[in-house]
Amino acid sequence: MARIAGVNIPSEKRIEIALQYIHGIGPAKSAQICSALKLKDGLRAKDLTDEDVIKISNYIEQNFKVEGDVRREVAMNIKRLQDLKTYRGIRHRNRLPVRGQRTQTNARTRKGKRVVVAGSATKGK
Repeated sequence: MARIAGVNIPSEKRIEIALQYIHGIGPAKSAQICSALKLKDGLRAKDLTDEDVIKISNYIEQNFKVEGDVRREVAMNIKRLQDLKTYRGIRHRNRLPVRGQRTQTNARTRKGKRVVVAGSATKGK
């Protein structure tokens, strides 16, 4: 199992897919890496040589922000919005949907488990 940018790459998957397990690398960047390093189409991660793994690691290090750097940048952007007390920052702080989704129904993933409030349900209709 190869280790690139601090992430264990799944060995049975094609390298284009396996690289996407690194936070900050999606399909487009993965394809860009494979074409820049002239890796064969359909090459499995287990078939990479040690030289290939080093080349991929160096290319990613030089050209992309990945893993901790991306997470830190996203966290700083959210903190900046919260400090400025923007609408989006307030929504982040209250753990509500940020991008205009409805909350009267749905939004359970963001809001968490339902909390029953006494006396709020309509009785005996």
